[in-house]
Amino acid sequence: MFAHGAAPAVLRETARIGTVQLCNEAYAVLASETTRGPLWSAEDLTEENLEIADRTRRQGQFFLDTRLPATMQASLDDYRSSGYDRGHMTPSGDAPGAVAQQQSFLLSNIVPQTAELNRGPWEGVESAVRGWARQEGEIFVVTGPGYDPDHTQTIGRGRISVPAVTWKAIYDPVAEGTGVYVCLNTRQPTCKITSVALLIQLVGIDPFPAVPASLKDHVSAMPPIRETPERLSKEPASRELLREWGSKAARKALRALVKALVQ
Repeated sequence: MFAHGAAPAVLRETARIGTVQLCNEAYAVLASETTRGPLWSAEDLTEENLEIADRTRRQGQFFLDTRLPATMQASLDDYRSSGYDRGHMTPSGDAPGAVAQQQSFLLSNIVPQTAELNRGPWEGVESAVRGWARQEGEIFVVTGPGYDPDHTQTIGRGRISVPAVTWKAIYDPVAEGTGVYVCLNTRQPTCKITSVALLIQLVGIDPFPAVPASLKDHVSAMPPIRETPERLSKEPASRELLREWGSKAARKALRALVKALVQ
């Protein structure tokens, strides 16, 4: 389920407080008491599993994860009339079979997303990643939210944190490449492609801690999103941005990414 057997690493000690890792049939998540949602959701996405997913009728209802206390997850009421969709991190379209698909609807795998993102570019990202898996046969995918610590919005009585961005990181063990799709969680969402190294600097999570650092500095030739997002430059510009943002405090880095996505 994890690249080279290593689970994603949350690098900031404060973010690790009050977290629980949960394993499901087709994916694993790290649930957070602070955000009351997942910090990451990881899957080993294979061509074989996608063939099973294609034969599985899409069905499912969102439901509480009984392995977690109420203080660590959203409720269905928190989303009601909130203005936000319940956005899958590991998508139901990747799920190989009825049980795995139903588990994708656990609220421990869900974050608030705008309808414009969830039903638009984010679907394009998910489709692009599935196409990549079919082409290569197997890829490792980690998906998660990114929060602006200075401007944290919440929904519902449970004060569920609304991410500023959502991201999807990919490691291709066949071509030995990595890359990340990052999408702004707004009414006018914008997506960009960047490096895993930059993602680590911005959100404090290393999706592939056992993958060599040299592979995380570069961006693979990633499939385009249907909505044709603007691509972040792969070579000198990406490295320059990494150095610039890496030198700032972590609380400033995510805000810089949000501003970059808006432009």
